[in-house]
Amino acid sequence: MKKTLTVILAVLLSLTLAACGGNGGKQDEKVIKVGATLVPHAEILKNVVADKLAKDGWTLEVVEFNDYVTPNTALEEGELDANYFQTLGYMKDQNENGGLHLTAVAGVHIEPMGIYSKKYASLDQIPDGATIGVPNDTDNCNRALDLLAAWYLITGTGTPEELNSDPVKNPHGYKITLIEAAGLPRSLDDLDAAVINGNYALEAGLPETSPAVQIEVFNAETSVRRTNYIVVKQGSENSEKIQALVKAINSKEVEDYINNTYKGAVIPSFVDAEGKPLN
Repeated sequence: MKKTLTVILAVLLSLTLAACGGNGGKQDEKVIKVGATLVPHAEILKNVVADKLAKDGWTLEVVEFNDYVTPNTALEEGELDANYFQTLGYMKDQNENGGLHLTAVAGVHIEPMGIYSKKYASLDQIPDGATIGVPNDTDNCNRALDLLAAWYLITGTGTPEELNSDPVKNPHGYKITLIEAAGLPRSLDDLDAAVINGNYALEAGLPETSPAVQIEVFNAETSVRRTNYIVVKQGSENSEKIQALVKAINSKEVEDYINNTYKGAVIPSFVDAEGKPLN
């Protein structure tokens, strides 16, 4: 009798544990894990998107990163359902050069890249031979050089190394220095100027303490190239999780939050990878 009772209790215990495990699995299925850089991406997710998803029964888990590399490797390795921090050009470069398999599902906003300086208040004050920092990844470096060219600080294209040795394309003899994008605000004290991504400028409080000397201006083509997208691993674009995330982020509440919070330092841009409106 004791042996029979022991067996029955063991069976009941195993069924209870299995049931708990099953419920946990179902709960896990309702969690969307998104990697994001801190400002403005994680702020938008936490302060607006999480509440919208909760109304539909989803839990949003935001994993914060302070660089541009690990959010993509984490997504590729299945540690995240999506990430939110990058442009199409950066994603494509990571796919091609990093062997990743990522795709963009929804644009959210643009962060104008700016030319910042703690020493000079206008471009014409920047002296010949000045040291100008730019991001060291290919996409953001090219974007920074385009901005310098748009404001006639340089007159041609090329790598920083080529420009530093070409007096025709770099008539002011600027020393263009590659620095990891996240480190540019910290390096600004040691530079004459730097071209800094909007999110890192916001994190460092530069728009308030050292406003940009000039920022990017966008047209229809460049606005798509500069939009920050929700990115997923290829094959998961149409999953229930991702469709719920896109629905929550492509909303009037998110648009209003961006406009009211960042006041032009971040610009809503709800488009697909072809530049077509999501709505």
